[in-house]
Amino acid sequence: MKTLFSEEQLRVRITELGAEIRSAYGDQPLTAICVLKGSFMFLADLVRAIGGDVRIEFLGVSSYKGTESSGEVRITHDLKTSIEGRHVLIIEDIVDTGLTLQYLLRMLEVRRPLSLKVAALLSKPARRQSDVPVDYVGFSIEDHFVIGYGLDLDERFRNLAYVGIYEPGLDD
Repeated sequence: MKTLFSEEQLRVRITELGAEIRSAYGDQPLTAICVLKGSFMFLADLVRAIGGDVRIEFLGVSSYKGTESSGEVRITHDLKTSIEGRHVLIIEDIVDTGLTLQYLLRMLEVRRPLSLKVAALLSKPARRQSDVPVDYVGFSIEDHFVIGYGLDLDERFRNLAYVGIYEPGLDD
């Protein structure tokens, strides 16, 4: 497998993103919503880099089967607390077609947060089908299927400490 972003590259970029996000919000509290499952590693490192008053919520979403998006978004785990009147940051592992994020933004906007922004570890603009705002981007990538650092192929490879390009045959 080809390494796309090493553990060190991820650490450096996430530290930069955390500083940028904290600078934007100042001392204001922030609610970070981790889009499960792929974002859990990014969330853990990012909220430490943001520092300050950060509350964490989890939102389970499913839209992939194998290496392809199904086009159907299913909520598998909803938020446990209200986000009304709060600054909210959606934490995504990757924004690909944008359809899942478009759905999430609409769903969360009706819950009346004070602000709603998006931080994505990876953005894949070549596959975008919906023009969604991604306010904080770790890395823009070409049209590769990537695994590691929380990203999976049918629940495998999430535990890799780096992001790699999936090569067919790897799962044999």
